[in-house]
Amino acid sequence: MGLDWEAIAFVVLSVLEVTFSILLVTSKRLVRAAFWLAATLITVGGIYLLFRAEFVFLIQILVYAGAVPLLFAFGIMLTRRKIMEEPGMEGEK
Repeated sequence: MGLDWEAIAFVVLSVLEVTFSILLVTSKRLVRAAFWLAATLITVGGIYLLFRAEFVFLIQILVYAGAVPLLFAFGIMLTRRKIMEEPGMEGEK
């Protein structure tokens, strides 16, 4: 009466997803938030793969986990320069 490997993988991916989501919401820097968003979406894709929804997994990884955080990161880097600087480094150059 052992646990199935799919159940263990589902629990591990779920715990990672909740952890990455909490890190996403509590992150103060936008680039790190985009990274945590990508990590969260990758774990969602892993859960889709466990459910044997290969097409949804592929779309999740390519479009949502790949393109969306990349667009966020480029948008952050190209629009506002002050966001990328560390707090407390205004006078140092």
